Amino acid sequence: MHVKSTDDLGQELMEAPNIDSYIRAHEPFFLDLSVTELLEHIYAKKSISKAALARKSGMSEVYLHQVFSGRRKPSRNRLLCLCVGLETTLEETQRLLKQAGYAQIYLRNKRDAIISYGIMHHTPLNEINDKLFDENEPTLF
Repeated sequence: MHVKSTDDLGQELMEAPNIDSYIRAHEPFFLDLSVTELLEHIYAKKSISKAALARKSGMSEVYLHQVFSGRRKPSRNRLLCLCVGLETTLEETQRLLKQAGYAQIYLRNKRDAIISYGIMHHTPLNEINDKLFDENEPTLF
């Protein structure tokens, strides 16, 4: 199945003659997943072990397994750390934040802009935290 961006789907929604035809035509593109399911979906596409993901995300393996099992709900910062570790796209990151009920990344906010840049450029978590610290912004952990 061809993956469509949110922008593409939005454009097609604007051009649709009615909502029913849009829904029928785009059913495969709708994601109705929990945060845990969405994380599992993203993780399945990556070639990284959970131990390596825990290291790259700056968290313990126990905590990571609790998140993936649904026993723990990560904070916004911890979810962003997972996104950095998983090397998610900005769109995937925004989807995870929204699904978790957290504010999405807002590029007019200096802290979020730094985090977003790091996500888009697959910057290691410690370098993102160093830049946040240099700019007197709260670090991710």
